[in-house]
Amino acid sequence: MSTKILAKFLVTAAVLLALIILVILGGCSGGEPAPEAVIPKVSVITIQPQSQVLTTELAGRTQAFMVAQIRPQVGGIVQRRLFVEGADVKAGQPLYQLDPATYTAALAQAQASLAKYRATLNSAQATARRNAGLVKINAISQQDNEDAQATLLTAAADVKVAEAEVQTARINLAYTRITSPVSGRIETSTVTPGALVVANQDSALTTVQQLDPIYVDVTQSTTELLRLKRDLASGALQSTGEGEARISLTLDDGSTYTHEGRLKVSGVSVNEGTGTVTLRAEFANPDHLLLPGMYVRGVLEQARNDQAILVPQKAVNRSASGLTTALLVVDGKVQQRELTIDRAVGNQWWVTGGLKAGDQLIVEGGQKVRAGAAVQVQDASDQAATPSTPVKEG
Repeated sequence: MSTKILAKFLVTAAVLLALIILVILGGCSGGEPAPEAVIPKVSVITIQPQSQVLTTELAGRTQAFMVAQIRPQVGGIVQRRLFVEGADVKAGQPLYQLDPATYTAALAQAQASLAKYRATLNSAQATARRNAGLVKINAISQQDNEDAQATLLTAAADVKVAEAEVQTARINLAYTRITSPVSGRIETSTVTPGALVVANQDSALTTVQQLDPIYVDVTQSTTELLRLKRDLASGALQSTGEGEARISLTLDDGSTYTHEGRLKVSGVSVNEGTGTVTLRAEFANPDHLLLPGMYVRGVLEQARNDQAILVPQKAVNRSASGLTTALLVVDGKVQQRELTIDRAVGNQWWVTGGLKAGDQLIVEGGQKVRAGAAVQVQDASDQAATPSTPVKEG
């Protein structure tokens, strides 16, 4: 009996030892705590309102401030050209000299006729005075006295006619020296010395254009014109005077013109074919950089918002239904918010609803998280979009 008891005891001890070993091994292999879940990181920018200008860009052409086409007022042979083509001329500066010989002779003839009529007038005055005295003593008839008075009036009228003819001859002689009516830059001459010209001919001898100041004619739709007038009236658009607004120029090579101009919005008519109006702006042009006929673009500041919110376009999502949303971090968790977009500004969106100053907008890593998820935040301000530029319309 003792041997059987001892054998059972040994078997039981072996089983217990095996169980203990299994428990120990199981504790070593599966008893370690599970690692903590990794919290994703996202890059954010902090919303900061900024000043933003709304502008309209209008296509236009430069026009000379004043244009004078030079034509002769009397006929004759061109003796000399008195200017350098392409140079600046002053008002009253001689441009051409016509042969004055015939006009000098005509003036001399008119002056001689005037002298003749003045002598006749003196004789008529003496006769009229004498007859006026004789008629009082009945030395002559009343008819003779009346004839003498009529002759006096006729002689006086003849003198007036002769004086007018002298003045006309003097004017025609002066017209043989053709002068510039305005100051400006003169173009090439269409005639040379020896050419025959006639009074008021169709073809101009040359043209003088005043370039400082200079006009810029721009076109705008009637809808935009009405809005422009409303903005001027409300004060949203800065005015330089009644019915005027400030405007700048972008030249054909993309550079900005140095001088600011004044856009006049009065006295316009609508083109029935295109539904547009032509507005005229005036610019200083002291260096004559602008020449007539150049293509330019007028940039008109229409409004300014000192609290505009602009965000990178990559941070905004648009659904198939047209819903515009963005992901933000609020209290360490992701929040989806609906936005209202006004327009694009370069590579940014101008947001008019849904965001406010201080909001943290996710710009990187948003595709890896969902609304309500906890996230780690890192600053991405150095990755933000470039600074804002004026918004251009039209």
